[in-house]
Amino acid sequence: MLFWNLNRLWVIVLGSALSWAAAAQAPVPAPAPAPAPAAAAAVNSKPPTEAAPAKTPPVTAPVPGALKPLKEVLLGATALPGLLKLHQKDDKVWIELLPEQFNQLLFFSYNVPRSVGERGLYGGQMGRSNAVVFRKVGNQVQLIAKNTEFFAREGSPQAQFVSESFSDSLLASAPVVAADPESKAVVIDAQALLMTDIPGYLTRLESAFRMPFALDTRNSSFAALRNTPQLTGLEVQAHFSVPRLSAPPSSTSPMPPTPPPMATPDPRSLFVNFYYSFTNMPEPMAARVADERVGYFTVGRVDYTEDTSVKLRRHVIKRWRLEKANPAAAMSPPQTPVLYWLDKNIPEKYRQAVTDGVLEWNKAFEKIGFQGALQVKQQLASDDFNTSDARHASIRWFSGADVGFAIGPSQADPRTGEILDADIGMSDVFARGARRTLAEDFERSASRHQGHGHGHGGPVCNHAQDSAHELHFAMDWLESQGLSMDSPQAEKLAQLYVKAVIMHEVGHTLGLRHNFRASTAYSLAQMQDPRFTREYGLSSSVMDYLPFNISPANENQGDYVTGSLGAYDYWAIAYGYSSFEPAQETAGLAKITAQSTRPELAFATDEDAGYGSMAEGIDPDVNRFDLGSDPLAYYKRRMTLSRQLWDRLQTLQLTDGESYERLTRSFNSGFRGLSQVGPLAAKFVGGVLTRRDRAGSGRPLFEAVPAARQREALHLITQNFFRAESFRFDPALLARLAPDAFDRKASPEVSVVASVLAVQRSILDPLFSPTVASRLLEAPLKAAKGVAPLSLAQLHDTLQNAIWSEALQGLDAGLLRRNLQREHLRRMTDVLIKPSSAVPPDARSLLRMNAQILASQLQKALARGGLSKETQAHFSESLNTLQTALQAQVQRAGL
Repeated sequence: MLFWNLNRLWVIVLGSALSWAAAAQAPVPAPAPAPAPAAAAAVNSKPPTEAAPAKTPPVTAPVPGALKPLKEVLLGATALPGLLKLHQKDDKVWIELLPEQFNQLLFFSYNVPRSVGERGLYGGQMGRSNAVVFRKVGNQVQLIAKNTEFFAREGSPQAQFVSESFSDSLLASAPVVAADPESKAVVIDAQALLMTDIPGYLTRLESAFRMPFALDTRNSSFAALRNTPQLTGLEVQAHFSVPRLSAPPSSTSPMPPTPPPMATPDPRSLFVNFYYSFTNMPEPMAARVADERVGYFTVGRVDYTEDTSVKLRRHVIKRWRLEKANPAAAMSPPQTPVLYWLDKNIPEKYRQAVTDGVLEWNKAFEKIGFQGALQVKQQLASDDFNTSDARHASIRWFSGADVGFAIGPSQADPRTGEILDADIGMSDVFARGARRTLAEDFERSASRHQGHGHGHGGPVCNHAQDSAHELHFAMDWLESQGLSMDSPQAEKLAQLYVKAVIMHEVGHTLGLRHNFRASTAYSLAQMQDPRFTREYGLSSSVMDYLPFNISPANENQGDYVTGSLGAYDYWAIAYGYSSFEPAQETAGLAKITAQSTRPELAFATDEDAGYGSMAEGIDPDVNRFDLGSDPLAYYKRRMTLSRQLWDRLQTLQLTDGESYERLTRSFNSGFRGLSQVGPLAAKFVGGVLTRRDRAGSGRPLFEAVPAARQREALHLITQNFFRAESFRFDPALLARLAPDAFDRKASPEVSVVASVLAVQRSILDPLFSPTVASRLLEAPLKAAKGVAPLSLAQLHDTLQNAIWSEALQGLDAGLLRRNLQREHLRRMTDVLIKPSSAVPPDARSLLRMNAQILASQLQKALARGGLSKETQAHFSESLNTLQTALQAQVQRAGL
């Protein structure tokens, strides 16, 4: 019965829907004329002498599915004219669409002005954008994202088959609730259209918290509306919730559960605001072809118009539409400058620094004939518009409970790469971090340099975690010097630091990608000269991730941070924004790119440096957070800084009542510095120097790192990370280390052992990788005559002799040494017992021979005696592990 009733209900609903659709498509009929009196009398069956009673007019039943008149639905609502006409009544909002607005291409974007504040979900962030159209299907209005990636010349047969081959996407839809018979306009409920998960935030929430959040439309609402002839903006405050939290597991799991939200009063409920913008899509501007030697973000499109090209996909750069007001003039203002709105949430004390960071780029545009290409306006406290609106650039502050970073994304016309919107998000951690850095370092620096300036510009900008670590290292190294954070010197560096962060992020909003090779432009000696750094900065580009330029004690100190554009920045802007006549553009761009062989114009970006660990990528000159033309020299300096930090901590006298957490924080920062440089030094072993080049330069694209440099890097690693003396600390210092009692998660003790082992593992992993083994084995095939490359056998021998030095000398091995030896042993035996198919056969053979040698050395050390019980037990167990591995049947992958 239930099944029959459901089916019957479906038939009724379907019939009503069809009737509703038919009624909506048909014109509204004119009212029927009133019946004539004679006709009425004819219907009356009573005698004519008898008075007829008064008759109530018949009630006309509404046509099933018929739309209500527009005036009836919008009765009492306030009209908000603009690009898309809005109507508002209390908490209800409607969108009115005219017939000509259907299938009209629009630019649709969403941003996230408010969010959770943790685990990657932060407010003040830019979302995605699409080229969209409104499409009416029956009485349903659909918001369709057009597929612009695949195309052909409009009107051609190719365009027909492309449209049939690739699909558009439905972003949202809403039923028509009213229609106007005169204007043919229809009205849809804005809540039905936009209070859905268009941004896909439910997936992000699930990834962050592993909880089944749902969008609660009943408690979602519109937070703000903005309507102008150029833009329609609607801000939705979306409520996400879960009915309950999962109970903790009854038994201990090897993988700790993901905790629920920590920055909300109740982890079951949170609000996220989405700002949706509709603007007209501009007439397509002339696109500029991308060149891999110049680092721009790009738009890739597949053109099926012709079949004469080997590659269908064409890449064009992302850039603003900058055209001279007077094309014939050598210097001219643009017709429309790029305007950056400073959000009213930027602290007043930093607004000038932010402005300076934006306007610094005008120097590059002036070189190519643009005067005032970039402009800045300050949003006032009385202004009620949201800087998340599309079609302009903006800069705003934000904060997160678990991280601090800066970001500069943009949204562009997917057909041409024209940037239409860009929003820079700046975390408050940068200003606070820089202020603390100088406040705690100025006393030392002033006494050493008789009051020299501390540099111009700023900081590193990075993915959240790496950026925070670099800031912490710089601050904690300087912590023992101590000055007040409200000192004039601290204020000066904080301003310069903010300016440099903005310079980097503005570069992104102009279309520029990172350039991680730029930090190798100048030597460390040049960066210790304040006159040099003040004129040239620390790098050839502000688009690199630069560490603080801190010199060890008793050495000259240059500017801490970079403060001006570099040579690469001027060159890249010239490529993207120089004006050419159409017939001259190809030749003009070729003239610019011909300079790419100059060292200061070299470019390498994220994929060259790697996206994951610090050691990814094959070129040791392309890294995040290194400095100078000789990276190995910088790593030595960085290790010196870490050890000087530890030395200072061992003698640091805290003031009465000061928390010991200060020591712990600084002690851990020393390890952060080492954890960065160790894996980067390992990149030299088996490394490859790469170039982005084209035919005619005469330079190879790939070139092995010289053997001498590889040996130097290996020596640096063994001497600074794998010796018994590498990590020695005053027991009195270790006894005073403790985490913050209010933030303590587990044990109150700080594990030095775990910190040391983490650094050593991060170095062993790349050195024992199959990729490095393959490169070293192939090196003799590529070496020039008379050149002796570093061999894989030499790498294994050097590591084994350094790590197992106690076994060679018959000495006791302490806890830190035993842990390192176990890590080495595990990697060796893994290759012997269960090698992956990626491990070269020669690598297995060499490790088997080294295992036999090590077993013999352990036997001799045990036979000599005189060892502590712990060392005897460790050597005996290691010997047994080696013997078992050497005798075990090999489990080879794929066999």
